[in-house]
Amino acid sequence: MSNEMIWFLFAIVNFALIVTSYKLFGRIGLIAWIAMGTIVANIQVVKFVELFGLTATLGNIMFGTLFLATDTLNEKYGVKTARRSVYIGFFSLIAFLVLTQMMLWFAPVEADMQEAMERVFGLLGRVVAGSMIAYLVSQLIDVHLFDRIKRWLSADKWLFIRNLGSTAVSQLIDSIVFVSIAFLGVVSSGVFWEIVLTTYVIKLIVAALDTPFIYAMKRITPLQ
Repeated sequence: MSNEMIWFLFAIVNFALIVTSYKLFGRIGLIAWIAMGTIVANIQVVKFVELFGLTATLGNIMFGTLFLATDTLNEKYGVKTARRSVYIGFFSLIAFLVLTQMMLWFAPVEADMQEAMERVFGLLGRVVAGSMIAYLVSQLIDVHLFDRIKRWLSADKWLFIRNLGSTAVSQLIDSIVFVSIAFLGVVSSGVFWEIVLTTYVIKLIVAALDTPFIYAMKRITPLQ
């Protein structure tokens, strides 16, 4: 199975899981997904793959679901709830960074997998720093733009405009800020700009793919 086929399957699985989380647990389920997703995305983002003939990082789909979650919270529960969920995700990133770095301080026994953990979590200091800044800035912009577009247009219509419009702008900012902080000087200039371009294009595809799911969640009545 090609990377592209796995990627599309991966996207559908992510969206199905977030819809299920909302159906089972309501807005708490979305907030929990944001807290979990910020951590998972930062682990995934250290893996480089080839997609559509270009170099890209994983984590874009999971980051895309975070925007889907905040847009759904904004749509159904208001801008204050959406903004609060962003801060919860930001705190989760801080806690993740602190705890993983402290974990590496412990002297391992001979049979430990310290070297493997350092290869994964050692890089995360810069990656998470970039992700923290990019996440906070882009998510707050997304929440603001979504609410602003909702005020400009009919609140009962144009949900896809609110979803795609706010996400397109905020994801561009997210891509530029994150890749600059996380990978500038780490990879070659060619790979750097390739990551910026592919990251943004992939995020736009994810935003387009998530549109049916935000309509589904708008119609869902959670069990809790």
